[in-house]
Amino acid sequence: MWKIQPLLPVENPANIVSLGEPATPLLHLSAYEQTLGVARLQMKDESRLPTGSFKARGLAMAVSKARELGIRKVCIPSAGNAAGALAAYAARAGMEAHIFIPEDTPRVNIAECMVAGANVELVKGTISDAAKAMNAKRSLHPDWFDVSTMKEPYRLEGKKTMGYELAEQCGWELPDVIIYPAGGGTGLVGMWKAFAEMEELDLIGPKRPKMVAVQSTGCAPLVRAFEQKNTESEFWDHAETIASGLRVPKAFADYLILDAIYASGGCAIAVSDDEIRKAVADLAHREGLFCCPEGAATLVAAGHLVRQGVIKASDTVVLWNTAAGTKYVEMMEA
Repeated sequence: MWKIQPLLPVENPANIVSLGEPATPLLHLSAYEQTLGVARLQMKDESRLPTGSFKARGLAMAVSKARELGIRKVCIPSAGNAAGALAAYAARAGMEAHIFIPEDTPRVNIAECMVAGANVELVKGTISDAAKAMNAKRSLHPDWFDVSTMKEPYRLEGKKTMGYELAEQCGWELPDVIIYPAGGGTGLVGMWKAFAEMEELDLIGPKRPKMVAVQSTGCAPLVRAFEQKNTESEFWDHAETIASGLRVPKAFADYLILDAIYASGGCAIAVSDDEIRKAVADLAHREGLFCCPEGAATLVAAGHLVRQGVIKASDTVVLWNTAAGTKYVEMMEA
């Protein structure tokens, strides 16, 4: 992802904190094209990144810029994968990391934070409760730098590299539809920013994909806002889903996510946990891809959108798998 460094906020390459971030593959899902009836179906598999998720992009950038700015202590509330990524990159940078996560976070996420030497506090409730606990502690530690989703500008810059990478892999011709699992939604906003930058650079034309945000029926604040044609979402009470990355009762940057959805002619859609479970197993059986629940949710959403006529038979569609399925062993054991 560092190949576009002139377009990234880290000014001195000596400050880059890297764990060898590769370009992630764009995989052709031929087994599903006929089933769904679309011209081309692909999956961008972010599970190949360090710490096994797309969160590596944002946290590599945030930690690198923090290092450049002389920051030594960082903190974050997380639903799981961002915590693991921050712990790893902070360790790589020699920084002190303070992580607040729900007590029912997948145990792989908790273990990877602890083994990297982060200070971990388990909190009862959701990521919103973790954020409250962190802010209470941070009031006593003003030298902690908050790297929460969209509370600083650099994670977004890391996530925008997905847009550049996708465009290059597609021969600078963007797909018709991007289906993205949105909890905090930084990746969707980052890609939308990348597309605008690329048009300014004459790398692409004005065509944009329909941006589709996928959530769980157990926590779907963006979907409810979209259905009500609102520009912001309302807090989702009693959020519950097996897709821990989607258990975000209210995204801080909800208005930016909804802006991108509306501007692109896209939509927000919710799928059930039962559908997600089946899709995880089906993807592994038919394509050999062990996706995270959030990634599998995009396949379910694609099926619904084809049936609803939102996705046409001639469309090129890209799904986003945001993490490795192996990080969700409890769900698969169940």
